[in-house]
Amino acid sequence: MSEKSEKLKARTEAFAVAVVKFCDTLPNSASGRRIGQQLLDAGTSVAANYRAVCRAYTGPLFVSKLAIVDEEADESEFWFRIIRKTGLQSAAAIGGLEQEAHELASIFSVSLRTARRNRRMRREKENPRH
Repeated sequence: MSEKSEKLKARTEAFAVAVVKFCDTLPNSASGRRIGQQLLDAGTSVAANYRAVCRAYTGPLFVSKLAIVDEEADESEFWFRIIRKTGLQSAAAIGGLEQEAHELASIFSVSLRTARRNRRMRREKENPRH
């Protein structure tokens, strides 16, 4: 595994831990519990599925898992935005978590586009059209 992958694995794990701790600060109301659960699922899934990306043993599995990570990071960003806009927590309480979710979503979005392009180019090279 590359140093870059290891750093990203550590970063997604740190994000998951921060999300878990943050969700415990949400109000014990119907909306706080429901949105908190959604964020908890998405935020921890980023790290868990990135670990699966790193262990993927085929190109299609790599792309598939990377797509899940991209989706979950984007969803995490969405839930932080909803929490902030509804006042379930202040922007100060959210801290840099919304920004970190955005940055992770951006990283994985670009990675996914690159992986798909590389896969397509390999297929075209293996099966050139005449």
